[in-house]
Amino acid sequence: MSKNRLVLTEKQRELLEYLYRSSTPSMVFSVKKTQSQIAKELGITRQALSMHLRRMKELGLLRTGRGFIDLTDKVSEILGLTGREAFVFLKVHPPKRDETYKQLKQLPAFHIYRVTGEIDVIAVVPQEQLEAFLNNVSKVEGVVSTSSHVVIEALK
Repeated sequence: MSKNRLVLTEKQRELLEYLYRSSTPSMVFSVKKTQSQIAKELGITRQALSMHLRRMKELGLLRTGRGFIDLTDKVSEILGLTGREAFVFLKVHPPKRDETYKQLKQLPAFHIYRVTGEIDVIAVVPQEQLEAFLNNVSKVEGVVSTSSHVVIEALK
């Protein structure tokens, strides 16, 4: 048996399939930084950050665990984010690909995909953050061009 293969009972598999069919797809924004890193970047003590995180967790804004902080859907409501997506298609100068991809991964986005075809990258960003995302992309060396597309309606 491969160590990557998970063995489930028939009932466990049935339960997972049921949960999957009953689930609602959602996007989870996760922060994968230590509390010390976050506190330093915000210019506050780790203890003060911990107090704020605990309170936000009590309010249902966050889920936390060892090495991650997940923001709940309530955060989108508070920040006025509609959940609508914008797609940004990017062309990248081939000799600069590796460094460009590394920089793009640091930008806030739902997803950033490397793709084949006429474009090199598709970034999926919150519509409300499109302008800021494009401003940041314009500073990334190696990005040759961008094309933005805002979702007006989900057909399915």
